[in-house]
Amino acid sequence: MSVVPRMSHGILSLAIETKEDLYKSYMPYVKNGGLFIPTTRTYQLGEEVFMLLSLIEEDDKIPVTGKVIWVTPRAAQGGRIPGIGIQLSQDDATLVSKIETYVAAQLNSGRRTNTM
Repeated sequence: MSVVPRMSHGILSLAIETKEDLYKSYMPYVKNGGLFIPTTRTYQLGEEVFMLLSLIEEDDKIPVTGKVIWVTPRAAQGGRIPGIGIQLSQDDATLVSKIETYVAAQLNSGRRTNTM
């Protein structure tokens, strides 16, 4: 997974090449879905982010908008990767559906089921 920030317009470019990387980046517990984006660029909570996403087998880059909901700074303890968590906009429901299709097996493996 690679991120190339473009400083002029605040546009990020995120390439997710494997289902494993997508599973690690996707946040299904965030309302509307969310993505973790590794970056050393400084962001503020609530800041709007625009990104071009290259997703696994998709031919075209997908424009994505979101709001920063957490920041992991460069100097984070425990060797955590610096980056931001963004909450996807409601307009990205199609993207969330694609992501959940790609990672369905991993998402379902951790869910509890009622056997009674």
